[in-house]
Amino acid sequence: MTENEAYVRFVNVQKSYDGETLVVKNLNLDVAEGEFLTMLGPSGSGKTTCLMMLAGFEIATHGEIILDSQPINNVPPHKRNIGMVFQNYALFPHMTINENLAFPLEVRGMERAEVERRVKRALDMVQLGQFGHRRPAQLSGGQQQRVAVARALVFEPKLVLMDEPLGALDKQLREQMQYEIKHIHENLGVTVVYVTHDQSEALTMSNRIAVFNDGIIQQLAPPEDLYERPENAFVAQFIGENNKIAGRIKGFNGKTCRVEVEGGEVEALAVNVREGDENTLLSLRPERVTINPTNGSFANVFDAKVEEQIYLGDHMRTRVRVCGHDDFIVKVPNAAGHVHITPGDDVTIGWHAEDCRALDARPN
Repeated sequence: MTENEAYVRFVNVQKSYDGETLVVKNLNLDVAEGEFLTMLGPSGSGKTTCLMMLAGFEIATHGEIILDSQPINNVPPHKRNIGMVFQNYALFPHMTINENLAFPLEVRGMERAEVERRVKRALDMVQLGQFGHRRPAQLSGGQQQRVAVARALVFEPKLVLMDEPLGALDKQLREQMQYEIKHIHENLGVTVVYVTHDQSEALTMSNRIAVFNDGIIQQLAPPEDLYERPENAFVAQFIGENNKIAGRIKGFNGKTCRVEVEGGEVEALAVNVREGDENTLLSLRPERVTINPTNGSFANVFDAKVEEQIYLGDHMRTRVRVCGHDDFIVKVPNAAGHVHITPGDDVTIGWHAEDCRALDARPN
C-alpha cells in the first residue's frame, strides 16, 4: 500500500501517560480506504489507545496521525467526521430511537427532510425500521447495539471506529452481530477500524488484523495468514489453539530445519530462526496432527499416550503425552471413518514438516 492509497496513517506514533512508559511504541500503520482493519491484542497491549488517538480523545505523545491526507493531531474529535461505536451503546435514554439517530444530524444543521431520510435508511440497514418510536430501555441488548451502529453510520462518515462493541452480548448474539456488521461494511464500503481482544471475532470480520502486544504490532496480515503462518510465538499462541514444543536446532536444509526434542527429532519450517541459533520453540496447530497415520505419510511421527478425550460435537479434543509434554492437543474430526481411541491407549501421531513452524530463537 502506497502513501496515496492509505486513508488512515499512523507515522512514528508514540503514546505515554506518565512521560516515561510508552503504551504505544513507534507505531507505523496504514489503513486503506474501505478496509476493515482490526486491532487485536490482550488488555494493556495499546490497541484501544491507538483507537482513542485516532478518534481524538487521546493526543499522541510523538508522531503524526493522518486522515484522508490531512494531519489531524490538532483537530478536535467533533471535527474529524468519524463514527464511533462503544461497548456500552451510549444511547440517550430519554430519547426515542429516531431522536437518537437524528441528534448527530441536527447538530450538523441538516434539514428535517434529509434527517428523516437518513434516519430511516440507517434503521433499515440494521433491520430496525419498525422500532424508531421506542426508547432504548424497550429494546434488547442486541437491538440497542444495532442502534448504536446505525447512529455511527447515519451521518455517512467515511471512517467508523468500533471499540469492543460486542463485548456485552451473549455468545450467540455476538456471533450474529459479527456477520451483520461485516455485511454492513461490505455493502457500504466504509472504512472500519475495530478493536477487540476476541481472536475469533477478528478472524470472522476483518480484511486485515494487527496483532498488538506491549505497544507493538507483532504481525499485520489477513486472517488466514495470521492463523496459518504466524511469525512469532506470541501470535501463534494468541490466534487459535496451538501446541508448543521447545527444542535444540541441529541443522538447516533449505527452508526447513531439524530440531532435537525429547524422544526424537522434528523437521520443521525455519520461520523465525537462522544459522547460529541454538534453541527454538516449535508451533503446531492441533488440527494438523493425525493419530495413527499410515506408514511414510508424514515426516514427523512419534509415539504418544492418550491422556484425555473431550467430546465437542464436530470433533474430539484429544490430549496426549508426547515429547515430554502431557498437554499436547490433537483435534480428531467427528466424521465417518474417524479413529476410535480411549484414554490410556498407546498411539502414534504424525504431522507434515510444513505444518510445524520453528519460531523465536531462544537463548540457552
